[in-house]
Amino acid sequence: MPPNLSGLKCFGEKIWVHNPDGSKLDPRVREGQWIGFNIESRGHCMYWSSSRSVGVKQNVDFAAAERLKGEKLDVPTSKTLLTEPHAALLLLPAPLPPVPVPAPPSPPSPLSSLSEVEAMLPEPQPEHLTRLCKPSQIVRELQADVGIASTRRSDPTIPRGVSVPGSFGKDEETADVAVEAWSVEAGLPTPHESWLGLEVALAAKIADSEALELRNLAEAKHRPDWHLWEQAIHKELTTLHAAGTWTLKHTPPGANVIGSKWVFKAKKDTSGKVVHYKARLVVQGFSQVEGVDYFNTYAPVARLVSSCTVITMANCLGLELHQVDIKGAYLNGKLMADEVLYMRHPPGYREDASGHVLRLCKSLYRLKQASRRWYQKFTSILSTLGFQQCKVDQAVFFKHCKAPRIFIVIAVHVDDCMITASSVAAVNAFKARLRKHVEVMDLSELHWMLGIEVRRDHAGGTVHLSQRSYIDSILRRYSFNNVKPVSTPFNTQVRLTLEQAPADAAEFAVMRDMPYHKAVGVLNWAALATHPDIAFAVATVARFSANPGMAHWVAVKRIFCYLMGTHDLWLMYGETCRTLVGYADADGSMTEDCHAITGYAFLIDGRAVSWSLKKQEIVSLSTTESEYIAATHGMKEALWLCNLLAKAFEPIADATTLFSNNQSAIALTRDHQFHPRTKHIDVRYHFIHWVVENGVLRLVYCLTVDMVVDALTKALPSPKVKHFAKCLGLCAV
Repeated sequence: MPPNLSGLKCFGEKIWVHNPDGSKLDPRVREGQWIGFNIESRGHCMYWSSSRSVGVKQNVDFAAAERLKGEKLDVPTSKTLLTEPHAALLLLPAPLPPVPVPAPPSPPSPLSSLSEVEAMLPEPQPEHLTRLCKPSQIVRELQADVGIASTRRSDPTIPRGVSVPGSFGKDEETADVAVEAWSVEAGLPTPHESWLGLEVALAAKIADSEALELRNLAEAKHRPDWHLWEQAIHKELTTLHAAGTWTLKHTPPGANVIGSKWVFKAKKDTSGKVVHYKARLVVQGFSQVEGVDYFNTYAPVARLVSSCTVITMANCLGLELHQVDIKGAYLNGKLMADEVLYMRHPPGYREDASGHVLRLCKSLYRLKQASRRWYQKFTSILSTLGFQQCKVDQAVFFKHCKAPRIFIVIAVHVDDCMITASSVAAVNAFKARLRKHVEVMDLSELHWMLGIEVRRDHAGGTVHLSQRSYIDSILRRYSFNNVKPVSTPFNTQVRLTLEQAPADAAEFAVMRDMPYHKAVGVLNWAALATHPDIAFAVATVARFSANPGMAHWVAVKRIFCYLMGTHDLWLMYGETCRTLVGYADADGSMTEDCHAITGYAFLIDGRAVSWSLKKQEIVSLSTTESEYIAATHGMKEALWLCNLLAKAFEPIADATTLFSNNQSAIALTRDHQFHPRTKHIDVRYHFIHWVVENGVLRLVYCLTVDMVVDALTKALPSPKVKHFAKCLGLCAV
């Protein structure tokens, strides 16, 4: 039984969208033109002719394509095929360099060509009359540019009744091209080429003009810029051969030979222009066998808290902040003697006739142990240069020299190295010594770190962190870039529970199409990096990821709406000069399972460098117990930060202050005078008693109105959200 294609829509079809703006007398709908589907948001892409812009909407109404009274149908004939502009086909030529074509000795006249075509065409049959759609404004704009038709054989043909727009030429060349591009079946013109419609043609044009990434080598060979990709392939192979990445060996019986593939990447500048073609040979690591081809794969990277702490201390002490990138980092890792790996020859190259394969001596990208081998290699290089590894964060390295007084701190994240040093000369000297071991790309001063924009004001003594571009991208991805902002990330009148999960098949079908997990995932990165004000809201909706309901999805959308109004806030350090202080709090009013929520935040220079919230593992029997456990978790983070600062910079002389808003919990850390009511508390939570006694930590009472981590443990009204966001360091620049 053939599939039902009645639900397919035509490119440029008129649609209506509800318009909530305006007064009561203004129109309530907005007219647009349909241009395709948006897979990520499960919506419709549309073109607004009035504003000449493109948007995505989910609730649209398609206009009925009814024929008006007296409307005539355009029946294509042999004459209209050659003479009428709207019936010609838009042949989208590939952007190849023009090749001069010699003119034929005696070109046929237009009349003779027309007579030949008329003799070939059968009589039109009335039962196959089809109305051809006239080109829309978008099509006419595309005709003014150079388009490229899809050349993939797998692309299906367009359905009958949907005409592919033409080039609208009126000269003889256009007529000849139209004859070559079309044939006649059942009295109607049919294209020789396989077409998916204007959307595929437009996508192909954009792919060629912007050099989008290719999927495989076969697709690259059919591209007009294949010679550039071929140069990139030869360059990659030359680099691998020079590095001694493999040797030719015979395949032992029963050996697991790993495959490989080419990954293509077109790098662009800030204006979107392609500046570099990159081809990378990667192995198919999924075919490796654990315990045979690899063992341990763990490779530490610098924690985000460590990176923020290093940036903050560099700003506080007036140090230099630079960044370098290691080119082809994974290719520098050397495999161990017991790691015997064989790889087939790269795609596109003939296999060795004698049965030789490639025995890997160094790691390649997508190899299971590649990241660990690179980390071990880079650690040995830094050890050779005189650096020590920080014990509390194994991806942070430091070097202190007393005479002359020079110290350097490096935070490593795979191949990105953030360098903090006492002078520019020390930074340049380290870069020069590092170039003797690996190829280094000098990125000068730190401006970008893990998708976070870094802006430093040397005159004002401040440094700012922001994720504006990341937040703008996720707002566009999920079609929230035009929503009305809200003042709070979580509605204080709403209580999310497991009972709000889908209860019937209809609700399950609706939630199945919602990108709940992806949306929560992208929001979580913003909450971890630069937006502690949405941490509670994101953690709350993440608890229902297993079976989310519509109420949970509404809460997720509210977080996007809140980010719409706060995406330009920066996390600023350096406004005030203070030491390391912390806040710890607990709240159990927002949970349905009686597990209180622990939240803590630590501030340097009066701004947050570390924050966290999580549900407590046990059910507390009192508020004192909840606050006591929260203080213990905050104490563990305080010890870690003190050790990091002591190793990388200078030890903190005074005890670290930890604020709590519960007097009973503070008293319990000094002695066990409430033994009858606290004897059930686990011994591990009493570790804070020993830390306070040794003078490492000092618990101080603060009022609830000054407890900044209230924003991490409960939903707050708008005034408190803004107040605590400012206390944590968020401000507009």
